[in-house]
Amino acid sequence: MKYYLLFGPPGAGKGTQAKLMVEKYNFHHVSTGDLLRKEIAAETELGKIAKQLIDNGNFVDDSIVVQMIKNEIADNPDVAGFIFDGFPRTLPQAEILDKMLAEKNQEVNKVLSIVIPDEMVFERILHRASIENRKDDTDRSIIQTRIDLYHNKTMPLIEYYSAQGKYQEICGIGTVEEIFQKISENL
Repeated sequence: MKYYLLFGPPGAGKGTQAKLMVEKYNFHHVSTGDLLRKEIAAETELGKIAKQLIDNGNFVDDSIVVQMIKNEIADNPDVAGFIFDGFPRTLPQAEILDKMLAEKNQEVNKVLSIVIPDEMVFERILHRASIENRKDDTDRSIIQTRIDLYHNKTMPLIEYYSAQGKYQEICGIGTVEEIFQKISENL
């Protein structure tokens, strides 16, 4: 089983590239946001706990996110691998993921980080906002906060996975096809 992490700032094209990886390689795309919404909609025990935390303005505990990840892996035994998008977000989550996979004699194979300049993040998010009518993506100060948060949260993870020889930057400038070709060369 293969395990890939997909990093990149907002607007880098992670979702687009993950879809192509799913189609070409029979990987299963795991987005923590999607998992949370799925658990809440299904009114599972984890979903009820997560909903209560979110409704009260709190973050969902690592233990809940990790349990959802474990469930998602167990529920998809016939895929060639997994692409994690939005997980891990912190160093403790990365360590938990490594421990969880080690218990199955497996490991993260590679971290693919789609890199684009901050100004391009603004351009892409503002463009997406105009197409999808997403008002939350039209305020430059909010976009800047998201960029800063990404850089601050991701830097320790980059160092962590670089030390393991698993971190690979992918230039996110070019066509969707050109970027996917770069990703494919690194799998």
